[in-house]
Amino acid sequence: MEALSGQVDKVTYYSEETGFTVARLIAEAQDTAVTVVGPLMNPRPGEVLHLEGEWQQHAAFGRQFRVQAFKIGIPTTEKSICAYLGSGHIKGIGPEMASRIVARFGRRTLAVIDADIQQLKKVKGIGAKRLGQIEAAWSAHRDLREIMLFLQAHDLPTGHAARILRTYGDQAVAVLRSNPYRLADDIRGIGFQTADRMARQLDYDLAAPARVEAGVLHLLGAKADNGHVYSPRRALEQEAAALLGVDAALASAAIERLVVKKRLEVDAVAAPPETAVYPKALHLCEVGVARHLLRLQHEQSGLPPMDPDQALAWVQPHLGIELAAQQKAAVAAALDTQVLVITGGPGTGKTTIIKAIVALQARRRARIHLTAPTGRAAKRMAEATACRATTIHRLLEYSFQKGGFQRNADRPLVADLVIVDEASMIDIRLMRHLLEALAPGARLILVGDIDQLPSVGPGNVLRDIIASRRFAVATLTKIYRQARSSAIVRNAHRINAGEMPRWANDAAGNDFFFIARDAPEKALDTIVHLVAERMPQRFGLDPVRDIQVLSPMHRGVVGAANLNRALQMRLNPAAPELPRGTHTLRINDKVMQVRNNYDKDVYNGDIGTISRIDGASAAVGVDFDGRAVDYDAGELDEIVLAYAISVHKSQGSEFPAVVVPVLTQHYILLQRNLLYTAVTRGRRLVVLVGTRKALALAVKNASPRRRFTALEKRLRHPASAAAGQ
Repeated sequence: MEALSGQVDKVTYYSEETGFTVARLIAEAQDTAVTVVGPLMNPRPGEVLHLEGEWQQHAAFGRQFRVQAFKIGIPTTEKSICAYLGSGHIKGIGPEMASRIVARFGRRTLAVIDADIQQLKKVKGIGAKRLGQIEAAWSAHRDLREIMLFLQAHDLPTGHAARILRTYGDQAVAVLRSNPYRLADDIRGIGFQTADRMARQLDYDLAAPARVEAGVLHLLGAKADNGHVYSPRRALEQEAAALLGVDAALASAAIERLVVKKRLEVDAVAAPPETAVYPKALHLCEVGVARHLLRLQHEQSGLPPMDPDQALAWVQPHLGIELAAQQKAAVAAALDTQVLVITGGPGTGKTTIIKAIVALQARRRARIHLTAPTGRAAKRMAEATACRATTIHRLLEYSFQKGGFQRNADRPLVADLVIVDEASMIDIRLMRHLLEALAPGARLILVGDIDQLPSVGPGNVLRDIIASRRFAVATLTKIYRQARSSAIVRNAHRINAGEMPRWANDAAGNDFFFIARDAPEKALDTIVHLVAERMPQRFGLDPVRDIQVLSPMHRGVVGAANLNRALQMRLNPAAPELPRGTHTLRINDKVMQVRNNYDKDVYNGDIGTISRIDGASAAVGVDFDGRAVDYDAGELDEIVLAYAISVHKSQGSEFPAVVVPVLTQHYILLQRNLLYTAVTRGRRLVVLVGTRKALALAVKNASPRRRFTALEKRLRHPASAAAGQ
């Protein structure tokens, strides 16, 4: 990185959320104005900054210095002190008064104000009233500088500093000195590792209760990110001891304190003979899901009874279909079952069954809601059934302003029947909210494929419900004639059965291809060529809109991050752009939302295209299926390039064509359910690029990582569903 020092001349843009700033700086070396951009924490005109970063050439705004790190300096010349005081941020001092003060005290001005501000009375025009204004403003400014210098001294990311200042105000230094681990609790985006680094610099006691508690919470949070609802207690204590460098007994004591503080729950039901340690919120979710499912099962529906034979005799000619035996059984079960699961792979007729159920229930004027975890899945459901379908969040009327789901036990859904598609994606938190919003007597049908990847969030809800054997399950295994003509469908089922897929790359009408490439670098080149040229030319596909690259990993030569850089360079090399950390956003780039943003009504996994870039304010506009959404500089971490995405992020979506790298460098994640999920995302075309060895490893590996959940046990043994209430 290069160094640059100078005095702030003008601030043209500042984001309170992130501290991102665009400013003009009078550089010391050249005595010329230059543009600097980055997280500068609202510098004031006249302030001296010492910056580290790099020079970049912006397509629209020319040469800029992009800041990676900075320190606030103290003006030392009379000219710089005069500009600093006269910039307007010290109430009571304007440019003219600043000139008078500096003329009186010279280069000692700031030291005089700090040590004995009463001396300003010697300056013409400063009486008691104005001195009071200056003193109050200088005191507030000095507190702010103290906080800023403290944060900088302890290497806190400058992008988080604005949130820290907003949260703690002028007490930030005192709060963080007493317990730096509050950062991990209170500030989104700052984790245990950052707080621990600050604590070590402050010589914080490594065995301090606050540190051990924070370490335990950090480990449980990381486990939840990996799908676990709880951790076995002994393993958690040992991991905490290893992470923190303390005795396991201290971790055990920290767990007990956190239970008293209602941050954790220790449960003897989940993992006997050992006890399980839950984050309190996840324990409430798991117990709540079990309790609500068992409640629904035993309630009486308000719908009038319907004879299955008569229903089937009516619905088939009505829809112009002929149902197979498995499909008829599923439709019949839906007529008198309070909780029903319908599961099956691609081509087994799940959508046809949903259409039949909806037609029959609509005939008797049932109030029906169709829903799915993601916007794309809901859209597909609506297209397939010709009925309205929404995301679960929208169905439950999530409100950012009101702080939560507005449909709940106190204000339940007005529904006789709720059908949920892509139910394998629902984690334990979302399932609890959905079940709480079901009114007494409502029926629930969960539709999904349990052989796909489990939910990104904690839990394994659909699989646990099926494994409990507590509820009716319609398992679909027959592949219907139209689906059998697709090599994609046939190979998906072969993979799921532990058999190698088959392909004939030169066969007419083929929709499943395998291209052998041993080296990751060659695979990368092949994927870029496929997406940019071969597939569009041969199949008439749009390389951005129609083709989706799915990678098992984020890192590596053929990980999603590197694939995105290569594909962006090939597909969108010269559009107006906005540098953003390690990557660059350009107009017409394909991007994905990676966090639920209820205020904007965009959700994790939504894919759009950048339609606007404002370089001056570092803001962008994204088009999501015809709907414009704006992001300011503080929100840009919510979107990432999406020419390539992870297989996990593709859940609930279908694409006209998918390209999947399958190489041994991904061996850690080469699992049958991951490959199966990737293949089933392609509607018209699937291309695998890699080695037969890696493909065989994935097909044979049918042992996905175990998730620590106890929902199945609570459903099998209803008495345990009440545990922890």
